[in-house]
Amino acid sequence: MKHNEYFDGKVQSLGLETAEGRATVGVMEAGTYRFSTGAEETMTIVAGVLRVTFPDGTKGKFADGDRFIVPPKSSFEVVAEGYVAYLCRYAE
Repeated sequence: MKHNEYFDGKVQSLGLETAEGRATVGVMEAGTYRFSTGAEETMTIVAGVLRVTFPDGTKGKFADGDRFIVPPKSSFEVVAEGYVAYLCRYAE
């Protein structure tokens, strides 16, 4: 298990290996954040509300149980409207 910390500790996650592959489970405080991807990412919102601007400029709003996919080798912006908990799975 690996601890990750971003944006002065406002986003934190634990990385783990699962039967389905690499994943992180994390939390973020309210705020706006820009992330870059290496591999394709499937994000599932566990709790909270997250607004996302995808690499192509489209936008979406995701809440408890919602899922979205971010393409590999891209960047995307998120706005957490409060505390958000998430599960991120990486395509290998």
